[in-house]
Amino acid sequence: MERLDLPVTDTAVAGRPTDHQVGRPLGSDGSNQRPLWVRFAPVLLTLPALALLVAIVGEPLYEVFQRSFTQPKAGLSNYDWFFSSSLNVALLRRTFVTAFVVTVVCVALAVPYVFLMTIVSKRARNLMLFLILVPFWTSTIVRNFAWVLLLQHSGLLHQFMAKFGFDVTLIGTTKGVVIAMSQVLFPFMVLPLYATMSKIDVRLIQAAKSLGARPSVAFAKVYLPLIRPGVIAGSVLVFVLALGFYITPAMVGSSKNSLIAGEIWNQINGLLAWGPGSTMAVVLLVLTLVLLAISGLVIRRSSPLQGGSR
Repeated sequence: MERLDLPVTDTAVAGRPTDHQVGRPLGSDGSNQRPLWVRFAPVLLTLPALALLVAIVGEPLYEVFQRSFTQPKAGLSNYDWFFSSSLNVALLRRTFVTAFVVTVVCVALAVPYVFLMTIVSKRARNLMLFLILVPFWTSTIVRNFAWVLLLQHSGLLHQFMAKFGFDVTLIGTTKGVVIAMSQVLFPFMVLPLYATMSKIDVRLIQAAKSLGARPSVAFAKVYLPLIRPGVIAGSVLVFVLALGFYITPAMVGSSKNSLIAGEIWNQINGLLAWGPGSTMAVVLLVLTLVLLAISGLVIRRSSPLQGGSR
C-alpha cells in the first residue's frame, strides 16, 4: 500500500492543539494576534476610576503645591520661611516625636493583646475583636470629649493616678495627647498584627522550649521574627495617621503642644495665609512619602517570601 506523506506542523508534532482548536481569537489576517482593544482592555477599564482619582485627589494636591510656590509671591520664600524659623522646625519635630511615641505605645499594647487573641477560645477571640471594632462605630468627636472628661483634674483617670502618688496634669499636655491618640489609633495596630499573628502556630514556642530555650528566649528568637512584617505594617499605618491628627491634639492638648496639622489649620482658616499653610502641608506630605518608601523596602526585605528572616 502506498504511504501518504502529509505535511505535519510543529504544533501537531508536539501534540499541542492549534490556536483555532483552543478558541484563541484570530486577527483579520488569520493570525492568532488579539485585537488591540482586547489587549488594552484592562487599562481602558481602569481609566474612569483613574480619572475620578485625579479629579478628587490630584487636583487639590496640585493646588496645594502651586500655592506653596506662588503665594504670596512666586519663588521659594515660603520654604525659606518654614525651615529658617525655629518654631516651625520645633513644630515639625514635635509632630514626629509624638507620632513615634504613640506608635511605640500602640505596639507595646497590641502585641500582647493580639497574642492573647490567638490562644484563647473562639468566643473570647470574637469578643476581643468586637471590642476593637466598637470605636469605629463611635464618633471621633464623642470619643475626644470623653477623653477630655477623663483627663481633666476632676476626671476619673487623674483621680486614679493621684491615689498612687502620680499627681500629674494630663489635660492640655503632650502626655494627655499621647494617651488619647493611642486609644484612637490602637485598632489600626491590632488589625494588621492579627492578620499576621493568626497565621503563626504558637506551638513553635513550645517546640523551642522543648529544645532547651527559656520562654523569653523562645518568644524573642522564634515568635518575634515571624510577626515582624505585621509590626512594621501596623507601625507605619499608625505613624502616618498620627502625623496628620488634628481633632485630638486640638481638644485634649493646647496651643503649647500643638501639632503641624493644627498649625496648618491656623494658617489657612485663621490667617488666610494659603502659601505658608500649603508649604507646611507639602513638607509633611513629602516626608510621609519618604517614610512610606523606606518602610516598603523594609517590609519587602523582612518578608519570608523575599528571602528575609524566617
